[in-house]
Amino acid sequence: MATRQTSTLARFMMAPSVILLLVWMIVPLAVTLWFSFLQYNPLNPIRDGFIGFSNYALFFKNPAFAASIVNTLVLVLAVLAITIVGGILLALLLDQPMWGQGIVRILVISPFFVMPPVAALVWKNMIMHPGYGVFADIARFFGVQPVDWFADLPLFSIIIIVAWQWLPFATLILLTSLQSLDGEQKEAAEMDGAGFLARFRYLTLPHLARAITVVVLIETIFLLSVYAEILVTTNGGPGYASTNLPFLVYQKALLEFKIGQASAGGIIAVILANIVALFLMRAVGKNLDK
Repeated sequence: MATRQTSTLARFMMAPSVILLLVWMIVPLAVTLWFSFLQYNPLNPIRDGFIGFSNYALFFKNPAFAASIVNTLVLVLAVLAITIVGGILLALLLDQPMWGQGIVRILVISPFFVMPPVAALVWKNMIMHPGYGVFADIARFFGVQPVDWFADLPLFSIIIIVAWQWLPFATLILLTSLQSLDGEQKEAAEMDGAGFLARFRYLTLPHLARAITVVVLIETIFLLSVYAEILVTTNGGPGYASTNLPFLVYQKALLEFKIGQASAGGIIAVILANIVALFLMRAVGKNLDK
């Protein structure tokens, strides 16, 4: 009886937070869904009206739509691959005893605290600039013609910037998980003659499975909404070469003032985010549980 009363009291105390969270999520989504069925232009609201699924049809017919979907998926998958592989390598390195270990960890994690527009400006004007950037100076030092990164390799350049920002997050999560690995298991594996690769494959990697799943889920949610880096560096160009779905929604909403089409794009982005996250979660879980 006491247990049932405690459970009821716990649910009652949690109810306000749960209700607030649901309202916080459902109300904006419902409003966006409603606007996706309207012809709404804030500059000319008199012509508002219900037009059904026309906004979705127009958004699908947009020449940039197919390119934005491909660019969004390439950006997400490439950054995930770089941050997970790089995060595991850095976590293994930082897990080793070294002088100044605390300072090294702070330096490795620090890029995650840089705001995306600032990071994009730094990479654009100080590192990747074809005239006076760091990469250009290195290329000229070796007698190679500097690359105009944002003109010749726009999407790849954005992938590098975003991966640089999210690599510390993956490293931090994976390092925390790695440090919870039982030392006795490591010693037992070494005593049995297991080499580094065998220990990594059959001991370390399965132990990191849950941490990798967390990294995939959280990064996917944020990577599907990458916007500031594109706006600051390439503005979606050249052409549609670096336009992703969030940037296309921004163009429709704040440049063309087509709120209905932008809302339809937002709904499509939510559906895509759920599909990609579910697919990646299952794929990572199956591969790591083997």
